[in-house]
Amino acid sequence: MNAFLESLPKIELHLHIEGTLEPELMFELARRNDVTLPFDSVEQVRQAYEFEDLQSFLNLYYQGMNVLYTEQDFFDLTAAYLKRCHDNAVMHTELFFDPQAHLARGVSISTQVAGITRALDEAEATYGITSGLILSFLRDMSEEHALETYEAALPYREHFIGVGLDSAEVGNPPEKFERVFERARSDGFHVVVHAGEEGPAEYIKGALEVLKAERIDHGIRSLEDPELAKTLVERRIPLTVCPLSNVYLKTVPDMSAHPLPALIEHGLCVTLHSDDPAYFGGYMNANFLAVQAAFDFSRDTWHTLSLNAVEAAFVNDTRRAALRQRIETYFEQS
Repeated sequence: MNAFLESLPKIELHLHIEGTLEPELMFELARRNDVTLPFDSVEQVRQAYEFEDLQSFLNLYYQGMNVLYTEQDFFDLTAAYLKRCHDNAVMHTELFFDPQAHLARGVSISTQVAGITRALDEAEATYGITSGLILSFLRDMSEEHALETYEAALPYREHFIGVGLDSAEVGNPPEKFERVFERARSDGFHVVVHAGEEGPAEYIKGALEVLKAERIDHGIRSLEDPELAKTLVERRIPLTVCPLSNVYLKTVPDMSAHPLPALIEHGLCVTLHSDDPAYFGGYMNANFLAVQAAFDFSRDTWHTLSLNAVEAAFVNDTRRAALRQRIETYFEQS
């Protein structure tokens, strides 16, 4: 079964590109850009990956991205992730980037976008991996700052497909960002929102009703509100669940306690992803194998999860049909 899952064609819809910064590359970029890291070795960085909660992770996450300055840095980061996509049988990815965190260090959006999109284009040419880029706002900053960032990004609008909302969830409800999301929707962008990870189920409801989210990133607390769960099922709102992330950030005590089986049994449109894999124990295959080790899912369950991801992807009908066909062919022939 593990071999079957490792080769299973996959779609990744919840991935922060800054969260793929492996310690080895972090040190390489630090040397390149003359940045002093508060760590003496790769091993010391990895030892720091013992998080108490989301905020303790974010502290290290923002510290790590301080090594990213040039277009080449963003290219190298994204290219390394896409190579791992290829190794993990990922055929389509939709990734977040956090422009505000880089703008604060004087790195322009043009630099960020140029490096990331050059790598995405090369990966499509080299591996056949298609992709979409999602501009994500930091929810612990003001809506005014998000609006300013959105305006600064509009000259590069052809390079991103949607907007998202991430970072520290507790105390930062979706309603805080109503205006910027309304603006993005009116400009034709897809809308996704992190909600119901550390924050309550009420935040998921706010993401749907106020921000009009098309996908909920995480959403693992959906079942705490039966009416909300019913709405999610009826509207086929996808949940982009990140199992290893939830364990590493202690939103669940361990994988066996994860609500994933209950979410699936309830009929929710669940999909699986890696979130910040350099920090949370691995990429898509690692998440799939950890889930299988905990729950021993059947091939039928994996078939459902795979087709849910096809349904949830922001792709045109032709690409969606091709993604579905690759999955169906794999199940037929394996």
